[in-house]
Amino acid sequence: MKTYANVDAYIKAFPIPAQKALRALRATVRKAAPGADEVISYGMPAYKQHGVIAYFGAHTGHIGFYPTSSAIAAFAKDLTRYTWSKGTVRFPLDRPIPHALVARMVRYRVKENEQKFTSKAGSRRR
Repeated sequence: MKTYANVDAYIKAFPIPAQKALRALRATVRKAAPGADEVISYGMPAYKQHGVIAYFGAHTGHIGFYPTSSAIAAFAKDLTRYTWSKGTVRFPLDRPIPHALVARMVRYRVKENEQKFTSKAGSRRR
């Protein structure tokens, strides 16, 4: 697995069309989760706030978006235009990324992580 110092270095490692898509996806995720930490995890950009929110990565012909299986299940009906599986959705490089959908999925994950964190914190106080 190739390692990157940061998300900027990750993005710069790909051809220009992928870079454009990655920058736009990064901006969408950061706007939807402004309190998230941006890190490199498993060799790709990841966003964490009380746990993982989502990962994304460039691949031949598509951008992989990994918002965990709970978000994929919650938004399955909105993903029918894309190839997806339990924890992954593929956005082809020759089509626009559905940024509004990505933002909704990221906000869903932020809320889900916050609820889990609050629930765990509450159980520790007892």
